[in-house]
Amino acid sequence: MIGQLHSVVIDAPDAHALATFYAQLLGMDVTGSPGDDWVVITGAGYRLAFQQAPDLQPPDWPDPDRPQQFHLDVYVQDVDEAEPKALALGARRLPGEGGDFRVYADPVGHPFCLVWDAA
Repeated sequence: MIGQLHSVVIDAPDAHALATFYAQLLGMDVTGSPGDDWVVITGAGYRLAFQQAPDLQPPDWPDPDRPQQFHLDVYVQDVDEAEPKALALGARRLPGEGGDFRVYADPVGHPFCLVWDAA
């Protein structure tokens, strides 16, 4: 092993606002303040970081000219309960779903999936 993953870093035109969205979605804590160039959320042994990228050109799912680049899978117990909560935080539904996932965009446009055990 060469190293150990420290964090996943997500670009955002407002790092604190997007960190707050994910902190509320995932039940994590925000470290940083509005206007900071670098904001971190932590909880349950995980860490996500958000860096200021004022000229971000977000993905345009499912347009291949502006691909997703990455996405997060968020496990939920009940998607019908989780979806309206995610939408209330500022997520929006995107085309695409399967037997155990639905696709959304965060307020900046990065795709993520709500995933559940369909069995």
